[in-house]
Amino acid sequence: MKLTCDRSTLNNNLSLAIHAVPSRPTHPVLANIRLFADADNQRIQLTAFDLSLGIRTSFAATVDESGEIAIPAKLLNDIVSRLPDGPISLENKPDETLTTLTCLTGNYELRGMSSEEFPELPSIDDGKTITIGVETLVEGLRGTLFSTSGDETKQVLTGVHLSMGHHGLEFAATDGHRLAVVETIDDDAAADESLKDVAVTIPANALRELERAIVKHNGDEVVKLHFDDSQVVFELEDQRVTSRKLDGSYPAYRQLIPQQFETQVSVDRRQLLSTLERIAVIADRKNNIVKFTLDDKSQTLALSVDAADVGSGKESLTVQLVGNSLTIAFNVRYVMESLRNLQSTEVQLQLNTPTSPVIITPLGGTKMTHLVMPVQIRD
Repeated sequence: MKLTCDRSTLNNNLSLAIHAVPSRPTHPVLANIRLFADADNQRIQLTAFDLSLGIRTSFAATVDESGEIAIPAKLLNDIVSRLPDGPISLENKPDETLTTLTCLTGNYELRGMSSEEFPELPSIDDGKTITIGVETLVEGLRGTLFSTSGDETKQVLTGVHLSMGHHGLEFAATDGHRLAVVETIDDDAAADESLKDVAVTIPANALRELERAIVKHNGDEVVKLHFDDSQVVFELEDQRVTSRKLDGSYPAYRQLIPQQFETQVSVDRRQLLSTLERIAVIADRKNNIVKFTLDDKSQTLALSVDAADVGSGKESLTVQLVGNSLTIAFNVRYVMESLRNLQSTEVQLQLNTPTSPVIITPLGGTKMTHLVMPVQIRD
């Protein structure tokens, strides 16, 4: 193997692939990144796989001799990330695992392993395929990923559920305390009878890596999603992200969303978020609870927190309120995370009682529904 590539390009691709390298590999070869140099196509391919999540990324390079090697991932990444910008050469002899890395200021020798021991990424030969626009996919992920659960005992809730809705692909995520739903518009996909029963739950960590790949390499217009009974594969032009599916039935989340509301509030999103961020300084030191007091006569929303032995805080905002006055409390972190992921100037809060869920939606743009369960408060 003999190749020359740009340091920053190699570094960008390494920083993406390394997220699929396990911190505690079950087999020594999994601590490596498989590097394949293709002289026919003048490209380099990097692959990492923890047996659940797999990432493959490729880029153009000058390849004089084809070859492949498994190189220690962390070592290679740590070295390349610290090298000066400019060309980098990698070379090893056939049937040898010692790779020489040469840069403008010197050279390094890295002891790797035979790539024959590196497992192949899963492939899907007989499954279903959905083509998703990149912008649509990013909107769906940003509007739901924050709401997934971190509790590994509830495996199915640690992912985002994708299903085919009335007008396109629907994204949903819940951790049991909140729910996020994003409805996209793709009439062609919605009309495809073969996709009517599409329902797949994908681990959040795989989707975060997919989002990172899109952000780092933003030249693609579409992403292809292939899936079967056990695996999902996302394909971009130069990247491939594979993951196992999450087993289990996803909750019937649509049943949790109220259909009628007694009170509706429109408020500036950024103003509400910045006020919550200030008042959360005190709430964080107690129990994260913030109280919302809505007054229909003064058309105000008062935000207050009272943390014993710490202090208290209160701020008021002018809002547009239709309905009844109401006092309700929430985990301040849940509301802030919703507001950060609703990309609109104004948002609408829809409520019924102090113990029923609130619905937060953007006014305009993609159809998103965020549900947050209130916290019971005692007078």
